Amino acid sequence: MSKTSAKPVAAPKGAGAKPGGGKAAPAGTGASAAATTPTPSTHSFSDRFGPARAPARTHPEPMPSLKTPVKPDPKLANAWKTKAGRDLSEAELLAMPESEYMNDKQLEFFRVRLQGQKDDLLSNAGETTEHLREDTTIVPDPADRATIEEEHALELRTRDRERKLLKKISQALALLDTGEYGYCDETGEPIGLPRLLARPTATLSLEAQQRRELKQKMFGD
Repeated sequence: MSKTSAKPVAAPKGAGAKPGGGKAAPAGTGASAAATTPTPSTHSFSDRFGPARAPARTHPEPMPSLKTPVKPDPKLANAWKTKAGRDLSEAELLAMPESEYMNDKQLEFFRVRLQGQKDDLLSNAGETTEHLREDTTIVPDPADRATIEEEHALELRTRDRERKLLKKISQALALLDTGEYGYCDETGEPIGLPRLLARPTATLSLEAQQRRELKQKMFGD
C-alpha cells in the first residue's frame, strides 16, 4: 500500500470574519474610539452658583504722548508793544505774556468793546420806541394787526434782556475805572482773557461760575 503525502488544506477566505459577512475591525480601534469620546463636563456647585470670575488681565494700552505746548507767534507776541489797545486783535491780545494781564492796553481794548456794545444797545432801544409808537388800529385786516402786535411783544422781550445786559455793561465799565476789571469777585483770581473775550461782562472765573450754578441747582437759590 503506497503512502501518499497529505497536502495542507488552505483555510477558507473569511475564516476570521464575524458571522454575517462583516469585516473584522482592526486592532486597537475600539480603544481609541473610547479615548476620543468626550465625557460630559461636570461643574461643581461653586462654578455654577458662585460669583463670576474676574476676566484675565490684559496689558494696559500705552498712554498717548502729551502734546508739546504751541509757542505763540513772536510777531503776535510783540505786536502789543507798537499798537494801541483799541487796535489790537483778539489773537494779538491772547499772545500777550501773562505778566501783562490787565495792563493799560488790555483795559483800553475791553473799554472800547464794552462801550461799543453799550452804544448798540441804546440805539436798538431807540428803534423799539419808534416801532411801538406805530398805531396798529389803522391796519384793517385783523390777522395783520395780530401779527404786528406779536412782533411788538417779541421785540419788547428782546429789549428787556438787552436792558439787563446794559446794566451789566455799565457795571463792567465802572470796574474798568476802579482797576478791578478782569478779576473774580469771589476769589480775586484773574478771570482770564478767553472768558472775557467771550463774555466781556463776566465777573466770576469759570470755576467760580460753575460752583455757583451747582449750588443753585442743589438749593434752588
